[in-house]
Amino acid sequence: MQASIEISMYPLNAEYGPPILDFIHRLNQHPQLEIRTNTMSTQIFGEYDELMRIVPAEMKTTFEQDNTVIMVMKVINANLR
Repeated sequence: MQASIEISMYPLNAEYGPPILDFIHRLNQHPQLEIRTNTMSTQIFGEYDELMRIVPAEMKTTFEQDNTVIMVMKVINANLR
């Protein structure tokens, strides 16, 4: 089943750019996912099981690296490319 995720990340520190770029860079290391970014969010497209394996793992890595980060995520069981 194809799925789509829209995720926005809000690091609660003065240097908010590097953690966001690092998260997006790590997502882009997974060739089975299609990643699209804009100024408001990142969209991730792929097979549901792959998304649910990769995205939470990358979120956990971010949470372990930074003090406090808010992530807002929407998931739909359709390919919205």
